[in-house]
Amino acid sequence: MASYLIKADKFFLPGGVALGGYLKVIDGKFGAWTPAAPEDVEIRDFTGRWIAPGMVDTPIHGFFGHATIDVDAEGMVEASENLAKFGTTSWLPTTFTDGVEHIGECCAAIAEAAKSCQAGSGRAHMQGIYLEGPFFTMKHVGAQNPAFLVDSSYEVFRGWQERAGGMIRKSALAPERDGSVDYIAALDAEGVVTCIGHTDATYDEALAAVNAGATCFVHTYNGQRGLHHRDPGVVGCAMSTPETYAEIICDGKHVRTAAIESLLRAKGWQHTVLITDCLGCGGLPEGNYMSGGMPVVLADGLCYLRNEDDTRGNIAGSVLTLAKGVKNIVDWGLASADEAIRMATEVPARSARIDDVCGSIKPGRDADFVVFDHELNLCETFLAGESVGAPIEY
Repeated sequence: MASYLIKADKFFLPGGVALGGYLKVIDGKFGAWTPAAPEDVEIRDFTGRWIAPGMVDTPIHGFFGHATIDVDAEGMVEASENLAKFGTTSWLPTTFTDGVEHIGECCAAIAEAAKSCQAGSGRAHMQGIYLEGPFFTMKHVGAQNPAFLVDSSYEVFRGWQERAGGMIRKSALAPERDGSVDYIAALDAEGVVTCIGHTDATYDEALAAVNAGATCFVHTYNGQRGLHHRDPGVVGCAMSTPETYAEIICDGKHVRTAAIESLLRAKGWQHTVLITDCLGCGGLPEGNYMSGGMPVVLADGLCYLRNEDDTRGNIAGSVLTLAKGVKNIVDWGLASADEAIRMATEVPARSARIDDVCGSIKPGRDADFVVFDHELNLCETFLAGESVGAPIEY
């Protein structure tokens, strides 16, 4: 593991932005930031560049041609390897709505892949598993498979968790379905985050879920009852519960920038989580692919369901990278660079309860970081202090 000092124009640290100076990397771990360089230490000069924590993507369904639903541990390892090149150093592989047995198989494959994505592997770390479904409502099923929608069941969850080796960190559900409140309370008692999404819940039903322990809203605005002045719905609950976290897809296609600004004003950057919700075809050129067992087409920076006549259907999901999402938020004038970076690093880590291992540049942590230029273009990614390269250009 390498040891050296990083010299750069700006460092995004837990306590704020440090201008200039040096950041220590000691045997692949972060050391402290210092304003002056000691003698006889290797200096890696990133003058003209900014240093930020590696991105933390908490709902992402796969990457580079590999999806969590494939039950392919080797594919998940390859996804992690390529995801790191695009700036994401920690992620929660996210399943789709599917049969109970198949979701269990997915969890087992992800847990197996995670063993090959530890520090020093050159691959993004799998910090847990996120179950997006199957406890959703038909009205807002979106690109999830409606054939497998069921009521929440703690017994079923326990089976998945056993096959995951305890890796499940998040579970999403529609709170209007039977058994939801009990399910939320049971998972919260075990430290597992429950999320409200793909739901037609009323404001009161969503609030009951929050009161039971739900703390996160799945890709806010998308796949949920919207805000109306006589029917605040799920969006109204997300905006008015100050201690919950609201995810937002920041590709400019799923949600208009004015709506993102409204959410940011309501939640503050401290409780707004930038996400990609990226599908398995993320990182690939335009074309036809499969996602969650359903045919899709990747075109114009977005993924659509593919109709039988090869025309585009509804939006299936994004192919965004989180580093690009950070740049979008700043370019749109919605947040400062510091705030946007935090919404893609420390805030998602905190929302998923994995902030003890990732999301911030802290002494003793794996030296997972990204290098931006002054326009927030991603230049390079480092894992455990070693470069894994730059993003692929098509």
